[in-house]
Amino acid sequence: MKVSNKLNRLLFFDQARKISEANYTSDPNNADNLTRWAESLLELSQCQCPQDSLKMIQDAIVKLEQALSINPKKHETLWCLGNAQTSLVFLTKTEDEARPYFKQAAKYFLQAVDEDPTNEVYLKSLEISSKAPKLHREILKHGLDQQIVGVGPSTATSSSSAKDAKKGKKSYNLKYDIVGWIVLAIGIVVWVGFAKSQMPPPPPPSG
Repeated sequence: MKVSNKLNRLLFFDQARKISEANYTSDPNNADNLTRWAESLLELSQCQCPQDSLKMIQDAIVKLEQALSINPKKHETLWCLGNAQTSLVFLTKTEDEARPYFKQAAKYFLQAVDEDPTNEVYLKSLEISSKAPKLHREILKHGLDQQIVGVGPSTATSSSSAKDAKKGKKSYNLKYDIVGWIVLAIGIVVWVGFAKSQMPPPPPPSG
């Protein structure tokens, strides 16, 4: 992604976050607004240092749980909670630490599918969640967690073994294929929701 595109994307989601925050003041029980707010935070968390990223994800989860308490069957919120749990996974360093997040993510994705069985985004997320533990294992195996959580450089990229580096690059790319796809899907949902909220009301019927 080009720098300008990335910056525009960040500016868009920061603006969406501010709009949701302002809307919350006048209507704190709007599940749609809470969900959009959380989605924006999840997007913005991808470009933060680990500590700030964790804080944003946790803040998003609080807002999503609040939205779910208002509308327990809101599939957009359930799906976004699955994404939040997946985001937490990639801030962990051990399989034991990651396991409950994977379990929760799969649960929320399944609930989203139950509420909207034909939604291709939800179905794809559920499919990906079943592969994610294996991917995370590969990331840990190649030391890529060091780079992901911002602790230090990847051991795979500094290895003198070309074979290990190749394997590391493959799992690194897979990680971003999965996380990037989920983040992109969040972006599409937020963008559509934001656009709809800005649309003028339809004209009254003629006659």
